[in-house]
Amino acid sequence: MDKTIALNPNEVVAFLKKAPAAFTRDDLLNFICEKGIRMIDFMYPAEDGRIKTLNFTVNSLAYAETILTEGERVDGSSLFPSFIEAGNSDLYVIPRYRTAFVDPFNEIPTLCLLCGFYDKNGLPFDCAPHATLMRAEQAFEASTGMQFEAMGELEYYVICDEDPLFPATDQKGYHESEPFAKLNDFRRACMDHVARTGGQIKYGHSEVGNFTLDGKVYEQNEIEFLPCPVETAADQLLLAKWVIRNLAYKYGLDVSFAPKITTGKAGSGMHIHMRLMKDGRNVTLGKDGKLSEEARAAIAGLMTLAPSITAFGNKNPTSYFRLVPHQEAPTNVCWGDCNRSALVRVPLGWSAGRDMCSEANPLEHQADRDTTAKQTFEMRSPDCSADIYQLMAGLCVAARKGLEMPREEALKIAAEKYVDMDIHRSENAARLATLKQLPTCCTESADCLARDRAVYEEADVFRPRMIDGILKALRAHNDASLQREARGDTKLMRRLVEQYFYCG
Repeated sequence: MDKTIALNPNEVVAFLKKAPAAFTRDDLLNFICEKGIRMIDFMYPAEDGRIKTLNFTVNSLAYAETILTEGERVDGSSLFPSFIEAGNSDLYVIPRYRTAFVDPFNEIPTLCLLCGFYDKNGLPFDCAPHATLMRAEQAFEASTGMQFEAMGELEYYVICDEDPLFPATDQKGYHESEPFAKLNDFRRACMDHVARTGGQIKYGHSEVGNFTLDGKVYEQNEIEFLPCPVETAADQLLLAKWVIRNLAYKYGLDVSFAPKITTGKAGSGMHIHMRLMKDGRNVTLGKDGKLSEEARAAIAGLMTLAPSITAFGNKNPTSYFRLVPHQEAPTNVCWGDCNRSALVRVPLGWSAGRDMCSEANPLEHQADRDTTAKQTFEMRSPDCSADIYQLMAGLCVAARKGLEMPREEALKIAAEKYVDMDIHRSENAARLATLKQLPTCCTESADCLARDRAVYEEADVFRPRMIDGILKALRAHNDASLQREARGDTKLMRRLVEQYFYCG
């Protein structure tokens, strides 16, 4: 029995009995025939970060084969207005078979596939987010001989009517159970639906944030994924947001992935964990059980490019209301072990060398398990305003940059940026003063990207036209003085929250 396939909740995987990466056109046509699929949906992210959908009726087996083989054309100027003019706007959308799943919401049996964009010459559209990530992934492997894997944490608020029974403790919702957490069943349903779309979920839980505002309860939740190839990690996050919003609508609930909803309460991030793979083995840990030189070099790259990474991961003004002290969000460029005040955190990685399972369960025999696969390092600045594919590509470029540095230089940078304390405590003010600060607005973020753009354009990863479009969009917010203006101005803060409530 293949344990990676058995019990898989994706109906296509269960039927074909093969991993998504092995799906072929004939596999999908067989599934369509055997399962009575009556519609095919093409899905793809546009410049605004949201999924767009194109519906096809399965008129015949021949038409289904045509759809899966030739794709369709779409109006690129409506999908990517910053990059494409109306006078030359057509793009092809071509399905990526490995992303196939059955729509968990549609009563009509529908097969869904994520698509890639191609231009009139049949080449990947140079400003397509997915194509950018693929170029970043290929450049990383060509340069380092390793594979870049990732997983995401989705934080979001669910909003419902206030319930006077068993009220939650303000800002103490972390891992809270029913009845003090009212929306755990909704999160479980979300996890089940995300898994059906192919999402490899690690776990879900209620998060720190909860508060009451205007008779509504805002309850924060988190769903975290398992590490996988970076392309798949991005696909899963994109689809998870789509699932959570659809299910909330069916339940009569509201959901926001906005980075900040109100001041003084926990914001929502989209932390990205990364690991370095070689020959099927995680090399993030060294043989001594400590963080490897390769991992520290990659972290040095993240430290070097961190300010400009916000241009991909923090795309609206409310992003920077989240990046403030004492809210478990980073403000400075530094890293540390298990340190939630740092920009990059190295979480516990099961490297103690003890069989905790047999100690907790005396009937189990001690086992010598290889747990090195679990070790990751986590970037904590991004949020759900991000273009997920641009963000993953930017992180991939930064890690490659660190690994391409002379090793001595990279390890020196890593050592200089390491912190082992809460940098926001008053007694650590001197150390805090030595650390570079993250941008405080979209305008500053754009300036950082403009300064570093040559690095992202190396190896043809980010095309100049895409960088130009990102800079234009960030600067259009004109938010250099916004935090100062919003301080104490509740009406302005409310307007900003409403404007970006459904971001990404």
